[in-house]
Amino acid sequence: MPVHYVYLVLAVIAETIGTTALQASQQFSRFWPSCVVVVAYGVAFYLLAAALRFMPVGIAYAIWSGLGIIFIAIIGFTVFGQKLDVPAIIGLVLIIAGILIIHLFSATSGH
Repeated sequence: MPVHYVYLVLAVIAETIGTTALQASQQFSRFWPSCVVVVAYGVAFYLLAAALRFMPVGIAYAIWSGLGIIFIAIIGFTVFGQKLDVPAIIGLVLIIAGILIIHLFSATSGH
């Protein structure tokens, strides 16, 4: 796997951790989850910036935000008991399809 995809995947993981901690921080009223938010987002943006050395910003951000949406939707469902209706699931499938199209067929994705 090219190094820029490693940076991007790690950025998505850090962003997912940060967003999960954001929910757990209860609007920054809990100290430790709030600290996790700040650190995780800092790491996420640093790694996203590292990926941008090799990838166009639009492509990297589309993959970063799309995967983040998918992961957070799954965590929201499994951890926080948030419901997903049929239109939400269809939308998530379309996001996955978009990421796959960019990765597999776009000459601008940096692979």
